[in-house]
Amino acid sequence: MLSCTVPLPPAYRPGDILAFHRRDPHAVAESASDTAMRKGLVWNGLPACLALHFQPERAEATLMIDGAADAECAARLEAMVQRMLGLTQDIETFERQHRHHPQVGALIARQAGLRVAVAATPFEALTWAVTGQQISLGAAVSLRRKLIMAAGVRHTCGLMCYPDADRVATLTVDDLRAAGFSAAKANTLLTLARLVADGGLQLDAWLQTPPVDDIRERLLSVRGVGPWTVDYTLLRGFGWMDGSLHGDAAVRRSLQTLLGAPERLSESDARTWLAAFSPWRALVAAHLWAAQKAVTP
Repeated sequence: MLSCTVPLPPAYRPGDILAFHRRDPHAVAESASDTAMRKGLVWNGLPACLALHFQPERAEATLMIDGAADAECAARLEAMVQRMLGLTQDIETFERQHRHHPQVGALIARQAGLRVAVAATPFEALTWAVTGQQISLGAAVSLRRKLIMAAGVRHTCGLMCYPDADRVATLTVDDLRAAGFSAAKANTLLTLARLVADGGLQLDAWLQTPPVDDIRERLLSVRGVGPWTVDYTLLRGFGWMDGSLHGDAAVRRSLQTLLGAPERLSESDARTWLAAFSPWRALVAAHLWAAQKAVTP
């Protein structure tokens, strides 16, 4: 068992992180309360369970591994928790710079301190992005659950574990088709899993300083991966704040509401509007997602 304590800044919003891990009502791989969560994941090829407890001004993390931990695991755990909690994101500079903007300033005033929840690994974010292409959130969550069940990795606490690339690479197109994936998505997932497993995509090695242009070029060379998938992966997998998520339908809907536009905004319209907020375009998109949820009955 490994553990660490991570300091939290004033007015930290744990609810944003907990909500991200509460997406699946079946809670097969994650469960969350108002102050804590558990998540099944694969750590060094072994089933593991991450427990996070939020206290005033700190988060306490425990990783229970079904096997031995090496000497580097403690530092890796703390770095992973920092990313997952959005603590590597420079939201203070963003809020200070744009708090007087006529539209975004209003979002900041209502949602001050908003951080983007990051997946435990870039591979989890990448496969989640592929799974969610061009379908509703509910359908994507259901498919994600079926991928986890198809992989079949379970921790001794009872939670299923989100599979790593090595495990996904052992699945077949037929396995994924039986789980509800289209043939196109199944092939894309397997191609990506095999690339990561074989070292062709060194996602974890890019965590410290993501070579964004290189990542983009390599991912776009895979059939079935487009710009939205890349930008979403960079956001949820690496905490990179400057992806232009103009292709996201929910971003465009929320932006239409924010601007009071009478007609739907095109991707081109959204791209142009978001461009002014570089290098925080993806953080603005996260504010737009949050605003959309706030007005949804």
